[in-house]
Amino acid sequence: MKDGYIRAAAAAPFAEMADCAENVKHIKELIEKAAASQVKLLVLPELCITGYSLGDLFLQQTLLNAAERSLCELISFSHDYDMLIVVGMPFRHESKLYNCAAIIKTGKLLGLVPKSHIPNYNEFYEARHFSSGKGITCSAFFGTNEIAFGTDLIFTCENLPNFKLGIEICEDLWVPVSPSSKLALEGATVIANISASPYVTGKAFYRKMIVTAQSGRCICGYVYSSCGAGESSTDLVYSGHLMIAENGRMLSEIQGDGELIISDIDTQLIASERRRMTTFSQNYTQYTCRHIPFNLKPTEYKSLFRAIERRPFVPVQDELYKERCHEVLDIQSAGLAKRLRHTKASAAVVAVSGGLDSTLALLVIKRAIKKYKLDCAITAITMPGPGTTGRTRGNADALCRAIGAQMKTIPIANALTTHLADIGHNGDPDTAYENAQARERTQIAMSVANMQNGLVIGTGDMSELALGFTTYNGDHMSMYGVNAGVPKTLVRHLIKYVADENSDNTLLHETLYDILDTPVSPELLPALDDKITQITEDILGPYELHDFFLYYFLRFGFEPTKILRLAVIAFNRTYEENQIKICLINFIKRFFASQFKRSCIPDGPKVGAVALSPRGDLRMPSDASCTEWLKQLQ
Repeated sequence: MKDGYIRAAAAAPFAEMADCAENVKHIKELIEKAAASQVKLLVLPELCITGYSLGDLFLQQTLLNAAERSLCELISFSHDYDMLIVVGMPFRHESKLYNCAAIIKTGKLLGLVPKSHIPNYNEFYEARHFSSGKGITCSAFFGTNEIAFGTDLIFTCENLPNFKLGIEICEDLWVPVSPSSKLALEGATVIANISASPYVTGKAFYRKMIVTAQSGRCICGYVYSSCGAGESSTDLVYSGHLMIAENGRMLSEIQGDGELIISDIDTQLIASERRRMTTFSQNYTQYTCRHIPFNLKPTEYKSLFRAIERRPFVPVQDELYKERCHEVLDIQSAGLAKRLRHTKASAAVVAVSGGLDSTLALLVIKRAIKKYKLDCAITAITMPGPGTTGRTRGNADALCRAIGAQMKTIPIANALTTHLADIGHNGDPDTAYENAQARERTQIAMSVANMQNGLVIGTGDMSELALGFTTYNGDHMSMYGVNAGVPKTLVRHLIKYVADENSDNTLLHETLYDILDTPVSPELLPALDDKITQITEDILGPYELHDFFLYYFLRFGFEPTKILRLAVIAFNRTYEENQIKICLINFIKRFFASQFKRSCIPDGPKVGAVALSPRGDLRMPSDASCTEWLKQLQ
């Protein structure tokens, strides 16, 4: 529960039709299994105490009495378990029968939530037996105990305020305005759906789509449990579909082959997203739900039942990977094409170093001109200096030849020597020595662009902007920054994607792969035996760590201790915890200290959920203090 995580489970016990005692036995086994994994929320299927597909047996008092006795048995059994349990059963109230979710916590029945929307079409005929619970907001007696009964209940954890559970049942999710939408607006951060959904062709895909979409629309965790094995096969087979989703992302899913899935829902993330999205409750009409309090024992999970991606900016390696890379390149190309067309530029001028960023910029320029049929030349300039090696210079030349770009070679060594002498510098490598090279290259690119009625296309990426690893008014400046929204880890994959898509172009393919294998370096210190002497990641720390920090710091506003915890899990066996911590401290210091550079960056397209443009996503003062963030880590 530390850092807002709630361990949730969706379970589908084997069902014996109308044998409540046997069903409770299976439910108890799943409770024990969930408890062994420190689960705090267990969601079981619709009418799982009795079985869903009983038809007119729901009119039998014998069955209803057995169901209530079995619920009492479950309540008693739950006394030793620190877990919120949601279980489906029929419930009689004022001469009507309701299809309900019973919410149990440590020997106590907290409430009963009836199903609002009763299907009576196709294979469903629930209205023959059950009444709609829509609009019910009252109390009811279960035995001698008066309990909350209605569709307006939110079960609120008093010692974890971000965990608030709302309930809907099966069909409730499929209607235009579902109960979960209203419950989310009332504060519910997690929705449990107990369901009985048939296993028919194509329906699983749609169920997954609707659950994922609802979790995103409501900015909530969504735990879905549908009955499966043991249900009557007279006319249908039941899916046993179990899903746990969070804010539009499927955390865990199985259909038909398992009894239990577990995942950790991040209620802090949900609360952060709701604060950020000011439109979430903009049209909210108060429904005045009743909040039912409960408590959970504090638990710190040493590991998490959820994937923590090491490279959150990079999609997984499947068809989605190709689709996302294609999308990012299209976004960059579209933005650049608009700017070139609007300014009537005759040339796109880019400084090509043979490194990752300038390579991506050149590929985007080529793509934009070709896709949008622009009457615009590509002017690539390589400007070797004291730190330039034969490998990077050769790759710059090969890359330009492979894509058919005009290349100018303009050495900067003499200009550098003259400039340093003019300002009284002794020529020894220091900050002025390094930055003078970056500014000289920018000056040359700008002047060439003026001569050709062109635009200088910036090459710097988002990771460099976040860390301030860019020379102010040097590589920091351009006329359009195509890479400004692309972090370094994604730059690599975009280049790899282009290389793989052009495997028939041997020169381009091999050159791009050699560029990917070249250490990241600004090459501003003199080379030694034609070898790179200045390795960026030796100075800053690994870019994959910095991109990880950047994502969780900006996207969700997580505290440094939580980011550190997630990084330790994600990079287990790659970096020691203290190494990650030192790198995180460095990231925080550099991020705050470098805002003045980001406050005046050129235009450039946003490509993902995180961006640093002062005109778009990030507005912060250039002199903000990072003291409170560092206190947590130090």
